Amino acid sequence: MKPKHRLLRICFYSLAILAIIGIVCAGLIRLRYGGGSTDFPISAGAPIDSAFALQTVADLDVPPGNIAVSGSGRIFFSYHPEAGPNIRVAELKNGEPGPYPSESFQGPKKGQAVYFDTVLSLRIDRRGRLWTLDLARHGIGQPRLLAFDLSTDELVHQFAFPDRCAGFGSHLNDFQVSPDGRTIYIADASIIAKTPAILVYDTETRNCRRLLESHPSVIPAPFIPVVQGRKMHIFGLFAVRPGVDSIALSPDGEWLYYAAVTSPYMYRVRTRHLKNPELSSKELGGRVTTFARKPMSDGLTVDLSGNIYITAFADSAIVRMAPDGSLTPLVHTRRLRWPDGLGFGPDGYLYVTCSALHQVIGKSWKEESPFQIYRFKPGGKGIPGH
Repeated sequence: MKPKHRLLRICFYSLAILAIIGIVCAGLIRLRYGGGSTDFPISAGAPIDSAFALQTVADLDVPPGNIAVSGSGRIFFSYHPEAGPNIRVAELKNGEPGPYPSESFQGPKKGQAVYFDTVLSLRIDRRGRLWTLDLARHGIGQPRLLAFDLSTDELVHQFAFPDRCAGFGSHLNDFQVSPDGRTIYIADASIIAKTPAILVYDTETRNCRRLLESHPSVIPAPFIPVVQGRKMHIFGLFAVRPGVDSIALSPDGEWLYYAAVTSPYMYRVRTRHLKNPELSSKELGGRVTTFARKPMSDGLTVDLSGNIYITAFADSAIVRMAPDGSLTPLVHTRRLRWPDGLGFGPDGYLYVTCSALHQVIGKSWKEESPFQIYRFKPGGKGIPGH
């Protein structure tokens, strides 16, 4: 056989082997992360004009992630990691965003050990500290919590999660801080590792515990979100289906409410059980109760009357879940492009970010800008920063 023909044959067989490997890999990815139904059983219905008027707080060039508003009206938000932002955490001043607390924290800098890597969620506690949760590229980097004193904007607390709490494949998505500021409850959506859990961090003892891992209440149901006509099934292989993501704390700190994005149920558990190290995994799991049925959910917050507000992103809506579990749509409009994070500010305003992830993930999203932060008055008042 001529050398030229031999080389062509080798190339042909090599390409064939690579194609087979690619097909096998794609099949394994689809088996682990794909599939599911789009027929979710609970919906807020078709978008309609709402009685609650949305006010535009900001038009942004990059999609926002989550939001926290202080009692004095300072507005902080993250830029969504899926957009690969240069600025991770920003403060809105006079309608213009700027890096918070400074440019030096926005990504790795030479000689700087502490910085923002992949921040999605942020909250303000009742002691006037802004907390940021860094998922660090699904645990590839160093997941951590950072807290800043808003009276000085100085870093006052930091904690690097050990691998036993947030290792590779983790996704520290959202969190809530107890009324006394001591305990932080974190939802690990675990999109890659598929071992979702609730983390409980004690800011005084600096101890982290990983709880309810793979309990039925933190597992996503096998549904695929459809958002404004787009089926969130990336390349037909990967369904956007995080584990426990939505998380909220009652104003008195007694109950933690939580749910996986595609679960049709909201769950709750008493925080005293989560903080009790004497309970076994089975005993703690037995303390979890099913609270109510819900739509697909992303962000949550709770007002002073115990109503839970839900960003029903698949319905372009924000709904209110009453203490008896009944649902009422509040804002329902296509202007809400994947409503994501929620946070109360002063004067009864509820703020919401629109991450437009259905126009961002796997898309050339810049042509979809601007991206909005809105606010409206839902009737109930909440705690600013939550």
